[in-house]
Amino acid sequence: MSTSKVDIYTKFGCGYCFRAKRLLGQKNVDYTEHDITLGGPGRDEMLKRAPGARTVPQIFIGDTHVGGSDELHALEREGKLDALLGG
Repeated sequence: MSTSKVDIYTKFGCGYCFRAKRLLGQKNVDYTEHDITLGGPGRDEMLKRAPGARTVPQIFIGDTHVGGSDELHALEREGKLDALLGG
């Protein structure tokens, strides 16, 4: 479905991360998951893209920083997620 690149920064055992990935999966969206459980360059990249972000998931659709799972689900409820995913 998705023509926009989707990136999601996650940590092991994160329920909100699981919830966000489940919604993306239900919509047949291909995404790139960046596990930042142990920090490293993935965490640094996330902080560069979303300065001040301290929680996961952090979700990006194309160049748009969506935020976390709650924001992703809000977009879905408002009927705006498909348009954002479509490019």
